[in-house]
Amino acid sequence: QLVESGGGLVQAGGSLRLSCAISRSMHSIRSMGWHRQAPGQQRELVATITNSGSTSYSDSVKGRFTISRDNTKNTVDLQMNSLKPEDTAVYYCKVNGIRGFRPGDYWGQGTQVTVSS
Repeated sequence: QLVESGGGLVQAGGSLRLSCAISRSMHSIRSMGWHRQAPGQQRELVATITNSGSTSYSDSVKGRFTISRDNTKNTVDLQMNSLKPEDTAVYYCKVNGIRGFRPGDYWGQGTQVTVSS
């Protein structure tokens, strides 16, 4: 119900834009966010945006990444600038909302981002 796209290989200093398409079957969305998981590491929060538009970022990406939502396209996007090799990870979209009659956190399948030095 969540499909990420936009990952790939980029050189350090470059940019990528990730997009997460949210199924119309989801509603009453409270928040949306991006997490990432590097090999051998725990999944970590990157950025979130609430239904009121408030955003928050991890210290490691603050000033470089921007989360946004497009209500017409029903997507949540992550613009990533000034990428560093340590940004290499699988990036996951997460939505807190209701799918059908089930409230909860829903995850996408992930998209690989690789930043070469």
